[in-house]
Amino acid sequence: MKKQLILALSLLCFAIMFSQESTQSFSLQEAIDYALEHNRTAKNAERDIKAAKKQKWETIASGLPQIDGVISYINNIERQFPGIDFDGDGAVDIGAKQNITPTITLSQLIFDGSYLVGLQSAKVFLEISENAKEKTDLEIRKAVINAYGNVLLAEESLQILQRNIDVLEKNLNEITTIYENGLEEEESVEQLQITLSGLKSNMNNTKRLKDLSYQMLNLTLGLDIDSSTTLTDSLLNLTVINMQFDLLDTSNEVESTIDYKIANNNKVSKELLVKLEQSRALPTLSGFVTGSYIGNNEKFRFLDNSQTWVGTAAFGLNLNIPIFGSGLKSARTQRAKINLEKAKDDLTETEQKLKLQIASAKSDFKFAIEDYENKKQNLNLAERIEKKNQTKFFEGIASSFDLRQAQTQLYSSQQEFLQAMLDVINKKAELETVLNTVNN
Repeated sequence: MKKQLILALSLLCFAIMFSQESTQSFSLQEAIDYALEHNRTAKNAERDIKAAKKQKWETIASGLPQIDGVISYINNIERQFPGIDFDGDGAVDIGAKQNITPTITLSQLIFDGSYLVGLQSAKVFLEISENAKEKTDLEIRKAVINAYGNVLLAEESLQILQRNIDVLEKNLNEITTIYENGLEEEESVEQLQITLSGLKSNMNNTKRLKDLSYQMLNLTLGLDIDSSTTLTDSLLNLTVINMQFDLLDTSNEVESTIDYKIANNNKVSKELLVKLEQSRALPTLSGFVTGSYIGNNEKFRFLDNSQTWVGTAAFGLNLNIPIFGSGLKSARTQRAKINLEKAKDDLTETEQKLKLQIASAKSDFKFAIEDYENKKQNLNLAERIEKKNQTKFFEGIASSFDLRQAQTQLYSSQQEFLQAMLDVINKKAELETVLNTVNN
């Protein structure tokens, strides 16, 4: 019996330890840092950068010396002429049945306009991948802030709803007792029952939304959606921290924003495509050095030490000169120039939209701060009004309808205040994302 008790206690301790280890807690900044490392989209963006670096080296390596080896084997099943030994020593038997020729060739590109453009393109492609990663990180950061805030909103809402339900159930019990003693109308009881029913319905819906909010947060963090996660920051603390008015005084210059950088990358890539098409009209020059050995035999005995090999070597140059292409190169160049003009207009359009977007984001953030202060005052007023009406109701001065109206106003003010806090956090994240001030 004693051994069984010890075993049960050990299993219980193990279960508690395992539960503690499987639950992860995050502050908002810890959640952002974790997501930037483990979010699946962020990891793929990092892989894109690594692939771009490999592609850059692939482009560079294509213009460096290349060494190729070839072994050619021929078996003359039906020979056109008999073997001839010119020297009489069996060194080379022309027309022999068996023939092997191992060859090694060193080639080197000397000049190719498209290769030079390719080197520039590889650098730009790497910049595009890096900017895409930066854009992804900004969006993930904003998504984490939104998801984290939604979880806190659900948690705070549940706490407030539970407090409201507790107070309302107490009031309902009191008024029911008064009604049963014949000192209150039935309508007063029914009004409170209607209000309580609405609160409980909201409570059930908020519980479901809380579960979904946790799953969305886990997905954004790169965790399994059913992972056990706890949050260490509160909605009010995050609201106070994020009320930074100096962010409204930042410059509206768009050159440092990630969307502008991406649009500029597009323009530069189109410029390189124009250069590429123009470079196709230039000649290309390459050189090579080749060496080979020739071995002939009537029978396959090339691995024997007695096999005689005759070596050959040569070097040369290849000059490729484009002469006439029926307007193909001209059409390609003109098409590339048209795409370049489109990219320039897209860059200008992006610049104008970003200026408007920054101004709008600043306005939204400023309004969120102002609305938070307004909703805070409204909540204080609604609490006092509800308290007064509750006192009047039990004193028989106010009707049950007046009390219910004051309670409904209080519940609405509570939710509006919570949403105002969340708006401050989210609007600041939106402004930071547009300005790209997070990494500065």
